[in-house]
Amino acid sequence: MFRRAFWFTAGAAAGVWATTKVNRQLKKLTPESLAAQAADKAVEAGHRLKDFALDVKAGMTQREDELNDALGLSSDPDRPDNVTALPGPRRLRALEHDKTTPRSNRSAVTYNRNEDH
Repeated sequence: MFRRAFWFTAGAAAGVWATTKVNRQLKKLTPESLAAQAADKAVEAGHRLKDFALDVKAGMTQREDELNDALGLSSDPDRPDNVTALPGPRRLRALEHDKTTPRSNRSAVTYNRNEDH
């Protein structure tokens, strides 16, 4: 008699445990739960991307400072606006040549990249 009661109780407990597990899994597969999981993962991915972008920005700033120091472009503390002194702008040789050539010698053909070919 005790043996039957033991196995009956063990079976009932296993049934309750299995039913609870199955119900939890089914709740995880409802559309609302799947949408919430997707939203949580998207937010988590957004945070990871933000952290990555901040790391890249910090690395870029550090490398830029290293290059400025190596090239002697460090900011001068005596300047009030603390602006980095950069070399003057470079001109393309073709543009300089074009300006020195008289207009009458320039070719009349112009290139328009929006023109149909």
